[in-house]
Amino acid sequence: MEDTTRFKRYLKDKNLPTPWCPGCGNGIVLKSACDAFDELNLDTSKTVVVSGIGCSGRSAGFFNLDSVHTVHGRALPVAEGVKAANENLNVIVMSGDGDLLGIGGNHLLHASRRNMEITVICFANEIYGMTGGQVSPTSRRGAKTITSPDGCQDTPINVQAIIKAHNCFYARSSAFHLKHLKKSIMAALRHPGFAFVEVICQCIVNNGRRIGFKDGYAMLMDYKERYTIKDNVDRLEDNELGITS
Repeated sequence: MEDTTRFKRYLKDKNLPTPWCPGCGNGIVLKSACDAFDELNLDTSKTVVVSGIGCSGRSAGFFNLDSVHTVHGRALPVAEGVKAANENLNVIVMSGDGDLLGIGGNHLLHASRRNMEITVICFANEIYGMTGGQVSPTSRRGAKTITSPDGCQDTPINVQAIIKAHNCFYARSSAFHLKHLKKSIMAALRHPGFAFVEVICQCIVNNGRRIGFKDGYAMLMDYKERYTIKDNVDRLEDNELGITS
């Protein structure tokens, strides 16, 4: 019988359960990452996780390996420093869209340009969840937040365009499409260069309820209905998930 608990070797049991809200997608992404680590049999002594600030930035503290919880927006330059110091390490960044694409956006531009062998897993929940629900770089047009009570008027950031501009690895998956999410993370970890996985995930407390969802399950079902998987294409449309070629 297959051991379905092997992923736990990458986690600190004493720090579980997580403090994330019921219905939050962060725990799903955390487990999927550990499942990918396990299938690739990543050496815990040669793997480092770096995160920034925010709900998803807490991820670093759950790993049973070396990790760094950095200041807001600085996960990428810290990760680049770790990789430069020891190129034999598996360096993985796990943080949110606000951290990586907002205050950390300039670092993303240059990290992709430098193309160091770093894997980024971005929790894209369309909101600044930890600080109460402010509009974020990935918030949809029309989304009501505490800083856009009449609906967001801005176009969501096109992170795919940023990453692909420098011919780096880009994949998009969701917290509902678990097999595809694990596949995307594994492909990113195997990639010999900068790799970015954008994970659509839910924040029900400070986003979902404001835009009309009853609970986290309803948001997951929305992902099921809204997205289709289309791997090995040059460019993903807004309603598509996939690993780009």
